[in-house]
Amino acid sequence: MILLGLGSNLSSSFGDRFQNIDMAVSSLEGYGLQIKKKSSYYESLAYPDKKNPKFINIVIEAETHLPPEDLASLLIFIEESLERKRNKKNDPRTCDIDIIDYNGQVLDFKYNNLSFTVPHTKLVHRSFVLYPLQEILPDWKYPKTKELISSLIEKLPSEDKNSILKVSKY
Repeated sequence: MILLGLGSNLSSSFGDRFQNIDMAVSSLEGYGLQIKKKSSYYESLAYPDKKNPKFINIVIEAETHLPPEDLASLLIFIEESLERKRNKKNDPRTCDIDIIDYNGQVLDFKYNNLSFTVPHTKLVHRSFVLYPLQEILPDWKYPKTKELISSLIEKLPSEDKNSILKVSKY
């Protein structure tokens, strides 16, 4: 089971934040990932600079035979095809795709001078990942500690719990 978090807080030449995410999901399917579940869309404040445009996020459950490094390569390719620019860390972006879980493994690897930690090191503090993930897999356990997702959400600050909103596409 592969879990991916997708987010967008900028429009691209392909469309708005929702369209960027939809196009990323279609691209993943086009490159052979089987999408098993897809969460609703969630809107949240940008992190860490809340003055930046708000993000739309989803989480998907997928299956793939790609090893982690090849999956990372594909994700970067899709991000860049959707006009993702890597200037400064946490800059607004058209598309961001993170590996949340790779078959319950804890991994550290490098690809193209980028470091990957799976699950993402800050996952347990990110409402925009935890809420959509809980929607599609309410019994999911964090691979590092085996904590249930409900417990991770309980630990979020009230501000984070109150600043995320399930939204319709239009």
